[in-house]
Amino acid sequence: MAALTHENPFDPLIDLDGLWTVELAERYLPIEGMPPARYEAVGGRIRMSPREGSANSWATAELVGLLRPAARSAGHALYTALNVRTGLYGWIEPDLVLLRERVRQQTWIEAEQVLCPIEIISPSSYHRDRIDKPAVCAGLGIPYYLHVEIRADDVEVELLRLGDDGRYTTHARARSGELFQTAEPFPMSFDPAELLESY
Repeated sequence: MAALTHENPFDPLIDLDGLWTVELAERYLPIEGMPPARYEAVGGRIRMSPREGSANSWATAELVGLLRPAARSAGHALYTALNVRTGLYGWIEPDLVLLRERVRQQTWIEAEQVLCPIEIISPSSYHRDRIDKPAVCAGLGIPYYLHVEIRADDVEVELLRLGDDGRYTTHARARSGELFQTAEPFPMSFDPAELLESY
C-alpha cells in the first residue's frame, strides 16, 4: 500500500523565508487573515511587528504637526510610514520619513530620496530602531537619522548625522523639559515633552 502524502499549502511566511524581495512583497503582503502589522525585511527575511501603542501613535502625530511646516518651508517632504528599500532583499518602514522632495504615488522609496528616517522607539523595537536600522541607513549613505524614545513621563529625542567615516554621531539631543534645537536638516525647535500624551 502506498503511503498517503499530504501536500502543504503554500505559506509565504515559510516558503519565502530568506527570499523576500520588494517584488514578492508586492505580490504577497499583507498576509490575508493576519492582523495589521508592520512588515520589514532584512536579508530576505521578513520581520513582522504589531502596531505600537497609543503613546507612539500620539508622538508620531505630534511630530508631524511640529515638523511638517518647517520641512515644507525648507523644500523637503515629511511622510508617515513609507517602505524604504535597503537593497535587493530588504526594506524598512520608519514611523516617519523625511524625503528630500515630495513624491507622487510611489510605494517603494529609494535610499537616495531619504534625508532622515524617524523612528519612535518602543521596548519591542528597541534593538532594531536604535542599533540595526541606524547601521543600515548609515551604510546606505542617508545623511540623518532621528529617534524618539518614550518612557512613562519622559521623552528623549536624538538626531544623528552621518560623518565622513560613514558612521552616525549625535548632532542634537534633548529630554523632556529641555529644548531640542537644530538647524539641520531643517530648523527644528521644541520641548520633547510635547510628544507625551500627558502634555
